Amino acid sequence: MASIQVPEGNTLKHECGGFVVADQWVMTAEFALKVVLGVHSLSEAEDTKQTFDIMELHNHPDFSIENYDNDIALIKLDRPFNASDAVRAVELLRAGGTNPDTGAAVETAGWGSLDNLGSRPDKLKEVVIEVINRVKCRRTDYFGRKFTNNMICAHKVCREDCGDSGGPLLYNGVAVGITSNGGKKCGQIKKPGVYTIISHFTEWIDNTMGTQPAAAPQEAS
Repeated sequence: MASIQVPEGNTLKHECGGFVVADQWVMTAEFALKVVLGVHSLSEAEDTKQTFDIMELHNHPDFSIENYDNDIALIKLDRPFNASDAVRAVELLRAGGTNPDTGAAVETAGWGSLDNLGSRPDKLKEVVIEVINRVKCRRTDYFGRKFTNNMICAHKVCREDCGDSGGPLLYNGVAVGITSNGGKKCGQIKKPGVYTIISHFTEWIDNTMGTQPAAAPQEAS
């Protein structure tokens, strides 16, 4: 996981999540200022942390603020990261790949709100959630017309259900989605988390990254 951070006084404050997709690229949602990789605790000093400035920020040109359609962004770091047990690239599901079906167990992680008061954890949280039927998510009592073909929704009624915008949705270890938006309150049955489907943006990703393979770099010998 990457922590996308913003300055707050003399320190940095966590703003949203992201994840490494190549040796100098991080995928996230529609905003970013500074990137810290290898984070587990937001407040504690950790030898695994690597901090980067942003060389380039590419928001999808068709992003819609009204319904968060095309909610995907790519960040080019100011230098390649050092691969380790705590920092490595994740495989992306590409066009033609199989996205998880209704009822499939998927994983997400981040430092998102733990409750409806906006309380955030200091340490990285992970949770297994379940994909919800697309027809249900399009119902007017769910998201209606705001739910597009570029989205998948998943849910589990629990405190950890509020995801961290920009973080990954994993299916069998492969990133299939990006945490986008959803219910304004944690654990609402009819307002599950909404995730951008990564495989729908393969061409844009390849063009933005210069067709750089999205594979983990090797550790230096």
